[in-house]
Amino acid sequence: MNYNHNKYIKRCIEIASKEIGNTYPNPLVGCVIVYNNEIISEGSHKKYGYDHAEQDAIKNVIDKSLLKDSTLYVNLEPCNHYGKTPPCSEIIIKNNIKKVVIGSRDPNNKVKGGGIEFLTMKGVEIEYGILEKECKDLNKRFYKFHESKRPYITLKWAESKDNFISPYLHDEKKDRYWISSNESKKLSHTFRKEEQSILVGVQTVIDDNPKLTTRLDSGKNPIRIILDPNGRIPKKSILFKEEGQTIVLSKNKNQEISNYSMAINDFNLDKILSFLYDINVQSILVEGGTKTINEFLKYDLWDCIKVFKSQSNLIKGIKSPNISLDEFDSKVVGTDVLYEKYRY
Repeated sequence: MNYNHNKYIKRCIEIASKEIGNTYPNPLVGCVIVYNNEIISEGSHKKYGYDHAEQDAIKNVIDKSLLKDSTLYVNLEPCNHYGKTPPCSEIIIKNNIKKVVIGSRDPNNKVKGGGIEFLTMKGVEIEYGILEKECKDLNKRFYKFHESKRPYITLKWAESKDNFISPYLHDEKKDRYWISSNESKKLSHTFRKEEQSILVGVQTVIDDNPKLTTRLDSGKNPIRIILDPNGRIPKKSILFKEEGQTIVLSKNKNQEISNYSMAINDFNLDKILSFLYDINVQSILVEGGTKTINEFLKYDLWDCIKVFKSQSNLIKGIKSPNISLDEFDSKVVGTDVLYEKYRY
């Protein structure tokens, strides 16, 4: 029987995408099992240490005798190594599944074709490369991390219609000044929960005392990374009281916040990104301010840029990062316009 492979891999992508932000450092994976051209089970990887998608889907099959005549679809190559869970390739063999259709190969050196090779050696019929572009896009953070040996980098900021990122500090009113609309602020928190970490410069912490959480959306707080080369961060900063991990990177270890401080002697972006790679941080959302964002732009270190553009003017203040938005995609969010650009 000929099945519509695109249809079922698309369903795998849909299932997997529901877990964006939940599976770090593991990839997003969805799986469906098809018998007689009907889906009899679905599964996904929901959290690091939990069952992988293939095992989840197999467990959910009520009548296991159907598995020998079923086709398993998965958007990413089944793993072939032991980690928190057994290898998915061995679980597939153990359950007598004879055909597996795969969206994309796994870029992780621990897998990288090993799952396909093992299954083929065991007599399983394999097809792969189905909706490959879409499957890779789903796991763009995972691919960037393993192929480029650095985190996936998203630059994000809000700016006024006349291109200011914030007023001057002494011009601010008692309450913090917000450039973007309530809808934009909430969407910004959704962006935060999708990334493994959030990064700001120490001046942002000194000026704004931000929480850097996902409080306007449900989801795990990202790892908070503060670039503080000269140890200026106030030890009473509110982010130290928030749930989740905080890492302050400085030239020398800051003994006043020793539980949070880590030293990078040669303090530059290459060393910082290498450090984050070494501690298994797959993605960062860079929220500024202008000096920090411009440093990433200067060295062309970005994979995605998101800019909320307000329709009101500030007249004066701190200039936003200098980049043309002409080639960006755009959509309306509340009273703002969100400009987005991705690089592959």
